[in-house]
Amino acid sequence: MKSPSIVRRFVAGGIILLVFAAGIVVGQNRFGQPKSVVHLVSLRWKTEASPEARQKALDGIKTMAEKIPGIKNIWLKTLRVQAPSQDRPFDAVFAIEFADEAAAKAYADHPAHADWEKVYLAVRDESRSFQASN
Repeated sequence: MKSPSIVRRFVAGGIILLVFAAGIVVGQNRFGQPKSVVHLVSLRWKTEASPEARQKALDGIKTMAEKIPGIKNIWLKTLRVQAPSQDRPFDAVFAIEFADEAAAKAYADHPAHADWEKVYLAVRDESRSFQASN
């Protein structure tokens, strides 16, 4: 029969090995590459657009998202703007995530998008939009 100290050492070594292996698994950075489409817009508001009018345009994205099938998520809060040295750099951003490319294409012609654009274009000076997917 083995002595209790050898068994304890074996068990303790096994536990240490399990903890180490769990640390490796948990510590790995995991990421996905979804097939959804992200529509990202950077924009500059018109100087005469009031904060309330700007907010109305952003709130309109929520209303639009409720009406257009295939919109999964929206981002409306600009956290940081890395502005190049220009007189008037872009000052806001929003993003819309679509379930797939077909949903992104359908959004462009949807009546809710046309309704929202009336409010948005009245306060937007200039914008650039991009779509990304995997």
